[in-house]
Amino acid sequence: MFSLKGKRALVVGVANDQSIAWGCARALRAQGAEIAVTYLNEKAEPYVRPLAEELEAPIFAPLDVSSAVQLDALFEQIREQWGSLDILIHSIAFCPKDDLHGRVIDCSAEGFAMAMDISVHSFLRLIKRAEPLMGPGGTILTVSFYGSEKVVSHYNIMGPVKAALESTTRYVAAELGNKGISVHALSPGPLATRAASGIAHFDRMLAKAAEKAPTHALATIDDIGAYAAFLASNEAHNTTGVIHPIDGGYRIIG
Repeated sequence: MFSLKGKRALVVGVANDQSIAWGCARALRAQGAEIAVTYLNEKAEPYVRPLAEELEAPIFAPLDVSSAVQLDALFEQIREQWGSLDILIHSIAFCPKDDLHGRVIDCSAEGFAMAMDISVHSFLRLIKRAEPLMGPGGTILTVSFYGSEKVVSHYNIMGPVKAALESTTRYVAAELGNKGISVHALSPGPLATRAASGIAHFDRMLAKAAEKAPTHALATIDDIGAYAAFLASNEAHNTTGVIHPIDGGYRIIG
């Protein structure tokens, strides 16, 4: 029904084969896109390299989004090797453990600032560098969660952080719409990823979500990847600024 052949995508956030970013990268590749993959550091590289090889990624580079040097080096490589970029996927979030597991009221200024910087402002830093490489039809995606709009037990400070990410998505969509660049946030229900495992009592959250959803099934990284691939296609060009739930209907149940 649609194809991404000829499109070039940068996927940030692949940590292992359970990552949402991996589901997205695999789906984009299946539809014909070329994929650039990043890895956080030397510790992460052995887990990510085989996945990049499976994607036949022509660009595989280190990226700590807190490093302007690494950001600049990555986009210079993309500029030299590809000359343009069609798709950007941002699927990263972080909060220091003590701040994540404590009350929102008790979150430290340092922890809050770090969570906002890595989870939200890094999205803007990537977009700022990607914008000059993108033309009409470009697509930018990030990943949010239901805890941005409703209080989810144990999600804590990441709820306000994801709310900020969603608001950022809408404002950036408004700013880039006249260039034909669409911006979206994917908002899956709970699913088992390495990042989510840091949330207290997460197994209980998964079971409750599956029970509550009309489909009685949790979203998978393949579900999210398929949705991302469609949003990146030419057929979705006139959709932007949307927070897309992918949760088996979990949100419609009171």
